[in-house]
Amino acid sequence: MNIKNFICLTAILVSFTLNIQSQTLKQEPLLYEFDALEPYIDAKTMEIHYSKHHATYTKNLNEALQSLPHIEKDITKIIKNISKYSIFIRNNAGGYYNHNLFWQMLSPNGGGKPKGKLLEAIEKDFGSFETFCNDFEQVATSVFGSGWVWLIYDGKKLLITSTSNQDNPLMDIAKIKGQPVLCLDVWEHAYYLKYQNNRIEYIKAFWNIVNWQTSEKLYRQYHE
Repeated sequence: MNIKNFICLTAILVSFTLNIQSQTLKQEPLLYEFDALEPYIDAKTMEIHYSKHHATYTKNLNEALQSLPHIEKDITKIIKNISKYSIFIRNNAGGYYNHNLFWQMLSPNGGGKPKGKLLEAIEKDFGSFETFCNDFEQVATSVFGSGWVWLIYDGKKLLITSTSNQDNPLMDIAKIKGQPVLCLDVWEHAYYLKYQNNRIEYIKAFWNIVNWQTSEKLYRQYHE
């Protein structure tokens, strides 16, 4: 290799390295105002949850990944191989991913029932939509401490499961794995200002603002 080609190759490698290092994972913007989910989730909770908690997970994850420049900044790949990373990255990658998904599960125009194939699948796998809601509430209520409750598709059927802390069913360390269709954050910071220790009221309020369009889109994506 002559000196000219060597210099060009070196420049390309340096440029590639700098590009990888400069990649950052973005906190997805909310599609509604902080007060849009009132009276079910209050504006102050939404503001703190999004601008403090989720923003901190995003910041911590990006800072941690800066020390691993060879890692592709693909959050799904990181999540699916989370056992390879430190507990710090696990917690913050989960917090980053879970919240980006959770905000899409909420809508000021939400509530009601899902439609189409998702409703058919829920009725097939749980017996009825009402049974599904009851089962989901029971699992959400039974999460000890902090965590999440999920409706997932495991490739064959829909299941309800829960994870502790910021884990999720996509992680290779999850006891029950599957593709998220619906999720609810049951950390106290998600509801305590309004509901205090009355988690079940927060869970029941969720049905008034759940964005079934997001869930239907995810289910079709995984099922078709």
